[in-house]
Amino acid sequence: MNPTLVLLIFVGYVLLLLGIAHLTSTKGQTANGNAQFFIAEKAAPWYAVAFGMIGASLSGVTFISVPGWVESSGFTYMQMVLGYLVGYGFIMLVLLPLYYRMGLTSIYGYFGSRFGKNAYLTGAGFFILSRTIGAAFRLFLVGLVLKLFVLEPLGWNTGIGYALTIFVIISVIWAYTKQGGLGTIVWTDTLQTATMLIAVAASAYVISTELGWTGNETIQNIRRSSMSDWFIWDDWKASNHFIKHFLAGAFVAATMTGMDQDMMQKNLACRNLRDARWNMGTLAITLVFINLLFLSLGVLLYTWTQNQGIEVAQSDSLFPTVALGGTLGFGIALMFLIGLLASAFSSADSAMTALTTSICIDVLKVEERQEKESVSLRKKVHVGVALALFGVILIFSEVNDTSVVKAIFTAANYTYGPILGLFCFGLLTKKTPVDRAIPFVGILSPVACYGLESALVHCFDFSFGFALLPVNGIITFIGLLLISRKNAINF
Repeated sequence: MNPTLVLLIFVGYVLLLLGIAHLTSTKGQTANGNAQFFIAEKAAPWYAVAFGMIGASLSGVTFISVPGWVESSGFTYMQMVLGYLVGYGFIMLVLLPLYYRMGLTSIYGYFGSRFGKNAYLTGAGFFILSRTIGAAFRLFLVGLVLKLFVLEPLGWNTGIGYALTIFVIISVIWAYTKQGGLGTIVWTDTLQTATMLIAVAASAYVISTELGWTGNETIQNIRRSSMSDWFIWDDWKASNHFIKHFLAGAFVAATMTGMDQDMMQKNLACRNLRDARWNMGTLAITLVFINLLFLSLGVLLYTWTQNQGIEVAQSDSLFPTVALGGTLGFGIALMFLIGLLASAFSSADSAMTALTTSICIDVLKVEERQEKESVSLRKKVHVGVALALFGVILIFSEVNDTSVVKAIFTAANYTYGPILGLFCFGLLTKKTPVDRAIPFVGILSPVACYGLESALVHCFDFSFGFALLPVNGIITFIGLLLISRKNAINF
C-alpha cells in the first residue's frame, strides 16, 4: 500500500478524533474541569461506556497479536477468556459496590482508608508502573507496523524517524484528551471500538470469500483446523493447561480490570451502581464472542498465507503482512490501518487519562487544592505522562524480542500481583498490616515470585504460566499477614 496514502489516512482519522474531542469537551458545564476529566461528571451512559470498554480491553495487542498466536497456541487463549467471566462476576458483586459506596475517584483510595498512606501509595505506584508498561507496549506495536509499512518504504528507517513517529502518535492522543479527558474518551472509544470490530469482521469475510467458502463452510473449516483446539488437559506441567489458564483468566480479569484504575475509571463515570453493573455484564459476555472472532481470523489468515505462499517473519506481523501485502485488495488494507489506529488509540488514550488521574489524586492530592490550581497541575501532569510514555516506548523498541501479548501478561504477573494481594487482604481479613512495612512486601513479593518460577522451571520443567499472577497475589497476602496486627476497619 502506498505509504503516502497511509499518512493521509492517519491524518484524516486524527482530524475526526479531534473533532469529537472538541464537541465533547465543550458539552459539560465544567468542560475544562477535573470532574469532567476524571469521571465525566458521572453522567456517562452505561451502554456507551460498555461498548467503548471493548476497544480498551482488546487494544492493538489483541488486534495484531492474538490472530498470530493461533499457530503456536491454537484456541487455548479461550481457556483464559472463559475464566474472565468469573473475574467479571467478582467485580460486579464485590468491587463495584465497594467503590460506589465509598464514592471513590481513584480506586486506590480504598487502600488509604483500609490500611494507611503507605499502602495507598504502594497500590497507586504499582498501577502507575503496570499501566505505563502496558500502554507503552501497545503503542510500540503500532509504531512497529508503521515502521515496516510506512517508514521503510519511504526511506525513513532511522532511529530519528521512528522516534518522530511515536512522538506524533502520543501528541495526537494528548491533544484530544487534554480538555475533556474521560468525558471525551467515552465517545472516541465508542467510535474506535466500532471501527476495529468492522475491520476484523470485514477481513474474515473477504478472506473466506476469496477462499471460495460459504459462511457454513468457513465455520466448519475453522473447527476442523489443527489450530482450533481449545483445551489442554493432558500435560499438567504445560503453562497453558486448562486449570492454569482458567484460573489465570479469572484473576487477570478481576485484577487487570476490577483493580485497575484505567478500566474502573470508566465504570465510575456511570450514573449509578446499577448502570455500572449493566456495563460490566455486557462487556463480559461480548468479549467471549469477540475473542473467538479474533482467533478465527487467525486461522483464516494462516490458511490464506499457505494458499498464497506468503512468508511471515513473526506471529505479530501476520495480520499486517496479509492486509497490507496487496493480495486481498485495497479495501482490506484500508480497514486494517483504520482498525489498527482505532485499537491503539482506544487503549492508549484511556491509559494516559487514568495515569494522569492516579498521579493527581493518589500522589499529588489535587482534590485538596483550589480548583484553578488543581486544573493547572492536572494539565502539567498530563504532559508529563505523555513524555514518560514516549521514553518507555523507545526503550521497548530496543529490547523487546517476544510476542507482545505474552510480554504484557508476563509483566502483569509481577506488577499487578501486589495490588491483588492488597485488595484480597483488605476484603478477606480484619487484620491491619504495619503500614510502613507494606511497600517492602510489595517489592519483595514479585522478586520472590520470579525466584519461585525460575526454580520450578529449572528443577521440574514446571511453569505457572499466566497463573503466576494469583501466585504473586498469594505471596503478597502471606507477607501482609506476617506484618499484621489485629483490629482493622471493615468496609
